[in-house]
Amino acid sequence: MNQILNMNTPIDREIVEREINALEVPDIGNASIREIVQLVSSIEAATGERYIRMEMGVPGLPPAKIGVEAEIAALRNNVAAAYPRIDGIQSLKNETARFVKLFMDIDVLPEGCIPTVGSMEGSYASFLVCGSCRKECDKALFIDPGFPVQKQQMLVMNQKYETFDVFDFRGEKLRAKLESYLAKGDINCIVYSNPNNPSWICLNDTELQIIGELANQYDVVVIEDLAYFGMDFRSDFSIPGVPPYQATVARYTGNYVLMISSSKVFSYAGQRIGMLVISDTLYHRHFPNLDERLKVHGFGNAIVHRALYSMTSGTSHSAQFALAAMFKAANDGSFNFVEEVKEYGEKAKIMKKLFTDNGFTIVYDTDLGLPVGDGFYFTIAYPGMTGGELLHKLLYYGISAISLGNTGSTKEGLRACVSHVKRDQFDNLEIRLKQFNSDYHV
Repeated sequence: MNQILNMNTPIDREIVEREINALEVPDIGNASIREIVQLVSSIEAATGERYIRMEMGVPGLPPAKIGVEAEIAALRNNVAAAYPRIDGIQSLKNETARFVKLFMDIDVLPEGCIPTVGSMEGSYASFLVCGSCRKECDKALFIDPGFPVQKQQMLVMNQKYETFDVFDFRGEKLRAKLESYLAKGDINCIVYSNPNNPSWICLNDTELQIIGELANQYDVVVIEDLAYFGMDFRSDFSIPGVPPYQATVARYTGNYVLMISSSKVFSYAGQRIGMLVISDTLYHRHFPNLDERLKVHGFGNAIVHRALYSMTSGTSHSAQFALAAMFKAANDGSFNFVEEVKEYGEKAKIMKKLFTDNGFTIVYDTDLGLPVGDGFYFTIAYPGMTGGELLHKLLYYGISAISLGNTGSTKEGLRACVSHVKRDQFDNLEIRLKQFNSDYHV
C-alpha cells in the first residue's frame, strides 16, 4: 500500500491534522458523531473546500408541508402560550394509534401513545424506567450494530449493558445467542433498530418472533427503534390498511415499547418530536421496584409522570399538531410518506457503486442471503485499513463518515449516510475516490 506522506490530496493535510489535534480526541476512530461534525465543519471553514459529508444522519429533504402548515396554524391559534399535556394532545394520540393499526396492523390504545422530544428522549425515558423495574435486572441488551448515542445515554445514567453484533446470528441462530444473555437473569430490555442503523439489514418476522417469544419467556421489555419506518424499499409499505405491513415485534409479545420518529420519514427533525408507543398490557403493568424507586404505580405512569415530566415536562405544543396532521394525512391515504423518502434509496444505490468501483467493499452486504437494501445508510471498508485509519485518510480527500466501531459493530469500516450528499456532488465524489484508490491501491 502506498504511504506517500507528501501526496497532493484534495484537502490540505496539515490543516486536517491541525484540526484533528484541536479536537483533542486521542483516536479519531473513537470520535462521536457530533465531534466528527465539528471537525469537518472546522476543516471546511479553514480551507473553503466542500466535503462529501456522510457522518451524520440528518434528513436531506424538505420537511413535509402538511406538518409545517399545521404547525403554523397551531401557533397562530396561540398554542405557544399554553403548556401541552405531558402525555400528548388527544388528536396526536388518536392518529398515532390509527397509524400503528393501518401501517403495522397492531392494535394499541391512544393512551399508550406518548410524544417525546425526538426518539432520543423516548429511548432515554425507556432505559430509565426499564432499569428501575427490578433491582436484579440492571442491564440492557443491545442487538448491534446500532445508534451510538443510545450507549452514551446508558453512560450518562450509569446503567450497564451487554451487546453483540447480529450479523453472524441471523435467523434461528438468533435464539441461542439471545438466550446466552437472557438466561443470566439480569437483562431488563432488548434494544435494536429496524431497518438497522447503520447496516440497513432488516430483522424479518421469524427473527422478530424469536425476540418476542424470548421476551415473554424471560419477561423483558423490547424497545424497537423504528426511526426509518417503512424505508426498507424492497417492499411497499405505503398504502394504509393494506399489507405488507412494517415488521414489528409487537405481533409476538405484549412487552414492547415502539419508538416512531418524525425526523427521517417526515423530514421533521428540527422540531424534535417522536412517539413512544407502549403496549396496552405494559402500560398498566406494575413492577415490584417501581414504587420504591420512582414512587409511582405502573410502567406507563413512570414514563409519563416521572421520566418525561422530569426531563422536559412535555413535547413542543405546536410540533404535536404538526405530527398529528402528518399522521392523519398518511392514515387517510392523502400523503404517501414512503414515496417522499425514496430519494435516499436511489442515492444509496449510486453512491455504493461509486465506492465499490474504486476498491471499496460493502461491509454489511447481505441480508439473510439477499443483497442488503438501499436506504439511508450503507457501510464501507477498504482493504488493509481499520475503520479509524480509513476515516482519518478519507478526511484528506474531503470525505467524512463515522467508524463502525462506534456503532457496536465488530467489523472494520465506516458508516456512510446518504442524506446530506447532493446529487451535484457525485462527480466530485467519484474523482476523489479514484484518487484515493490510486494513492492507496494494494
